Amino acid sequence: MGYDKYNSVNNKIILIEKKDILMNKKKFSDLGLSAKVLEAINKKGFEEPTEIQAMTIPVMLRDDTNIIAQAQTGTGKTAAFGLPLIEMIDADTRAVQALILVPTRELAIQVSEEINSLKGSKDIRIVPIYGGQSIDQQLRRLKKGVHIVVGTPGRVIDHLKRKTLKLGEIDHLILDEADEMLNMGFVEDMEKIMRYTNPDKRTLLFSATMPKRIKDLAHKYMEGYEFIAVKAEQLTTNLTEQIYFEVKASDKFEALCRIIDIEDDFYALVFCRTKSNVDSVSSRLIDRGYDAAAIHGDISQSQRERTLDKFRKQRVRILIATDVAARGIDVINLTHVINFSLPQDPEYYVHRVGRTGRAGNEGTAITFITPSEYKQLMFIQRIAKTDIKKAKVPNVKDIIDVKRKKIHDDLDAVLRGKIDVNFYNWAKKMLGNNDPVEIVAATLSHCFEEELNPDTYGEIKEVSGKGKQVDQQGKARLFVALGKKDKMSAKKLVDLIMSKVPVKAKLISDVQVMDKFSFITVPFNVAEKIVISFKEKGQKPLISHAKKPKR
Repeated sequence: MGYDKYNSVNNKIILIEKKDILMNKKKFSDLGLSAKVLEAINKKGFEEPTEIQAMTIPVMLRDDTNIIAQAQTGTGKTAAFGLPLIEMIDADTRAVQALILVPTRELAIQVSEEINSLKGSKDIRIVPIYGGQSIDQQLRRLKKGVHIVVGTPGRVIDHLKRKTLKLGEIDHLILDEADEMLNMGFVEDMEKIMRYTNPDKRTLLFSATMPKRIKDLAHKYMEGYEFIAVKAEQLTTNLTEQIYFEVKASDKFEALCRIIDIEDDFYALVFCRTKSNVDSVSSRLIDRGYDAAAIHGDISQSQRERTLDKFRKQRVRILIATDVAARGIDVINLTHVINFSLPQDPEYYVHRVGRTGRAGNEGTAITFITPSEYKQLMFIQRIAKTDIKKAKVPNVKDIIDVKRKKIHDDLDAVLRGKIDVNFYNWAKKMLGNNDPVEIVAATLSHCFEEELNPDTYGEIKEVSGKGKQVDQQGKARLFVALGKKDKMSAKKLVDLIMSKVPVKAKLISDVQVMDKFSFITVPFNVAEKIVISFKEKGQKPLISHAKKPKR
């Protein structure tokens, strides 16, 4: 591991060996970042830099060379270039100072949101531009002045031709997932965009692999660069069994409880997509008597530290968290990672699953999906190059049998040990003229009746495979022109829809609240009612059918 420096001399590449000095740095405060940025990192819940962050950030902050970084998905690349960018952007200048090229609209949104979440109090404007989004909306935002543009090649070229995007003064050009852009046929577009940029800029190229075409691009446009390579590791350990359960969204919590109860010494991280989901799942688990706790972005640092200390010492055995809040948590003896909500990106799946099977311990990664999420899971499986097997949620009879066996084994262990004489005397008194079997049965009933009661479990209805559910076939994805900047949350969005349309909350699923807009999924027959109810004459519709993503 480490990085090597390359310089172009007489059209030759000279390799200069350098010691692996950066890997000794284990804290963000060691990397040359300012106090304001460190404060933003702390609020995000990051505890220590990933390998690519520790190696890239100091080099980028020097701002004296181009960089080629080879790192696989799931290694924290966005923060690796995003944090130094935040440091180097001049907030007082309303010119585009950095362009980040990405292969897809999904990644454009993700990267811009991630950098936004890291900027803290610094007044930096970041705008994603991609196909499928209103170009008029993008024009308005660009006209106001932005510092960082995150865009797909096609839409960036559109703006360059319209002269609505000027790159002549940019200081940094970042090519993210360059090999993926190559695979999607964007190399010519990338070269075209480069010709519009300031020749004195710094160029950073991030790629999981380094095919010849990428190297040729680097040699042509990056005279002199440092090469940073993170050692490729297996995305998910062989010691991690990966399975998924296909259930209705309303049955996920019941399925989680069954898994907890059927496993011996369950010790797990449970991942949810939103803070409200984390709070809901944790409070419901605590109400059922489980040793659970929650962490997310709204929890204070002191509370977070107390919770993590309890979790590491196993005083709390179930920790429910968002992806952001769980960054940096290193617990080597987890038995399970539960994806209560399917992650939006394969990178997050890799981060989550990699937390089991550490230090030679076996672990299990379990993912809950609704029928409509099947295709997304298969996409994650393909990108992560792993095998996620389907399984059936444990039935109630099997859970009761497991509990009963554990009680039996525990009592056997007690019988083999030393029992206080007071309990012997009490037992003799209780026996008296009573039947010993009746006494034991009464004692077991008194102690374990509630624990062994099958009625404590709710019903889980089976759904058909391959992402289709018989009673809820026909779903529509709706776009909502409200987001976090409108103080919108998943709950508020559902409440808003229910206030205008007589629809049950359980029919509104996969609620995704972005910075300036949101998405929901509803049955087709409900979708039309919602769209019509939110139409207002002469105004742009607040809710409309989501367009198919363009790349």
